[in-house]
Order: sequence, then C-alpha cells, then structure tokens
Amino acid sequence: MLYLLHGQNFKKSREKLHSMTDSLLKKKPDASFFKLDSSNFSESQLDEFIGGQGLFEQKYIVQVDGLLIDTKSKDFIIDRIKEISESDNIFIFIENELSKPVLNKIEKTAEKIQEFAGDSFQGRKFGVIGGAELNLKDFNIFNMADAFGGRERKKLWVLYQEAVRRDIPAEEIHGILNWQLRAMIIAKKSMSAEKAGLKPFVYNKSLRFSKNFEQGDLRKISCKFVSMYHDARRGLVDFDTALEKFILEI
Repeated sequence: MLYLLHGQNFKKSREKLHSMTDSLLKKKPDASFFKLDSSNFSESQLDEFIGGQGLFEQKYIVQVDGLLIDTKSKDFIIDRIKEISESDNIFIFIENELSKPVLNKIEKTAEKIQEFAGDSFQGRKFGVIGGAELNLKDFNIFNMADAFGGRERKKLWVLYQEAVRRDIPAEEIHGILNWQLRAMIIAKKSMSAEKAGLKPFVYNKSLRFSKNFEQGDLRKISCKFVSMYHDARRGLVDFDTALEKFILEI
C-alpha cells in the first residue's frame, strides 16, 4: 500500500506524516517502523520491504523520505512503484517537490495522495505530534536550518535552546535539520537546480552551505542523524540530549 505526501509546506506535510505514522502504529502495534532516506537507501533493502514481512507475520511501515528527487533512487523506485502499491506492507512517501512525470506515475497506483501547497512556514503556529499547536510568535524555526548550513555552532545552539523553551519537540527540530542536510547533499552532487529537483533559491543556498563541510562530512552527519532518530524511537537515547550533543559537535 502506498501513500504520498508532497508539497512545499514543510510544516503541514510533516504534521500529516506524524499523525499518519502514529495512527498506523496504534492500529498495528506489532508492525515494525523503518525510515529510508538518502543516507541509508539500498535497492536490496527496498526490495525486502516490498516483499517481506517481519517475524510472526509482522507488517512493515516504511517512511520513504526525499528519495524521489535523487535520480538513482528515483528511477529504481519508479520501476517498482506497482509492486510497492500492491505490497502487504505500508509505504508513506514524503517529498517537498515532485516532477509531473513522477507524480503522474504514482497517481496511477497510490492508495492516497495529498498535496501541501504554500510556503514552508505560514503563520505563527506550529503543529506537533499529537495535534497540539505551539504559538511561536516571532520565532522562525527555519533559522535553525540556516545556522546549521552555515556551520554557526553558537547561533544554532542559541536557537536550539529557544526552540526547547517553546516546547518544540526534538523530532520536529531533527526533521528540519535533516531537510537542510539532504538539500546540501543533493545540491553538492547536482549540476543545476533542475537536476537537483530543488527551487533555485534553495539549491543555491544549499550549495553555498555545503562548502562549509569537508568532503565526506555530510554523509557522516547523515549517518549520525539516522542513528539518532532510530535510537531515540527505540528509547536508547534521549532525543533532546542527542540533538544538543550533535549541535555542540558540528
């Protein structure tokens, strides 16, 4: 089964993603949750998720994050889009941008598609997991992405502390930083905004940010982000503590 969430409104699309995964995990408490993104994608693993089940017929719930803008993973996934939609496991795709040809192919097989148009950050309220809303007043959480890209450790730490004071969940902060990380990785290896699948402004800024990191650093950080996310979900680490430690080490 395949669901697709896409569009430029990061806030709303992530809210929907969290509510969907929370709801599915409540309905299927024995299901195993996995997240695939550019840092841990492998063709063999995707094939396993399409056809496999966990022990004792457990189902998989697979979040596929940002893989349809990367040429290599996109082509592989689209070639298997019919099998993904017919799988007994649940796949939730989430993308900021999609080309029309890719969207057309997914529309033919997806169980449901939702688009979240508009700006990434709208208004003064920020939705969090569980349906609550936080009044952020003049605090723009996306400034954290810029501080991270600029490798401004002190500024990022100050913004992080402000986010914590406003009770913004660690998972939301992690998602925003991870979005900037993926944009830098994609921009660094692409020749143009069009090939990267990014808006020109985002592409140019992310390409500029990527120069603040040594060769291989972005991939190492990506691996850290994946481990942090899964370890936090398993209760092995405190998400807030792990995030602060990461910020102090960039």
